[in-house]
Amino acid sequence: MKKVYASPAEALDGLLQDGLTIAAGGFGLCGIPELLLQAIKESGVKDLTFASNNAGVDDFGIGILLQTKQVRKMISSYVGENAEFMRQYLSGELELEFTPQGTLAERMRAAGAGIPGFYTKTGVGTVIAEGKEHKDFNGETYILEEGIFADISIVKAWKADATGNLVFRKTARNFNLPAATCGKVCVAEVEEIVPTGSLDPDCIHLPGIYVNRLIQGDHEKRIEQRTTRAA
Repeated sequence: MKKVYASPAEALDGLLQDGLTIAAGGFGLCGIPELLLQAIKESGVKDLTFASNNAGVDDFGIGILLQTKQVRKMISSYVGENAEFMRQYLSGELELEFTPQGTLAERMRAAGAGIPGFYTKTGVGTVIAEGKEHKDFNGETYILEEGIFADISIVKAWKADATGNLVFRKTARNFNLPAATCGKVCVAEVEEIVPTGSLDPDCIHLPGIYVNRLIQGDHEKRIEQRTTRAA
């Protein structure tokens, strides 16, 4: 099966349409699938739901899709660093489903494992628990959270082979691994594609069985908040 494509647009060809739910890896600007996000913007699809820890910044990451009003809803745990995200939410232009960070990761992971829901103590007694089923286990109250089953997953990795085995680099792994597993189709962008068989099996973070399409590209790797001191 061919998995390597020449460009982000080719890798997304035939997958995009209005109203999709997309799971995106990344944390802030670390490990975000920036090339695929740009291709989604250029495609013009709209009314999208994104499951992602956050929306990056105003002009990078998912923020570029907020600028063009292509996102209808965000399932996120953090809205800081993005003024347009906050503006659209507070004005009622953008639907937001706040999800605790660990719960968001587990909702993705659970869906990837075929688990439709799970109980957690996180959020009990807060607005997060409103409208959700409550159940007691051993004298403790838990709430039911549902898995996030996305139409497409888009992720960023460091290395891959042609079969789609992925290796992430340090903290850039973040939400990429659970996000990759919860979509019906996973498209990954990487910095380098190496010959099949050259990756140490013990060092592969995500087996290629989860990855359907793959591109190699050049990445900006922008720093979200640059802090410097005098030499």
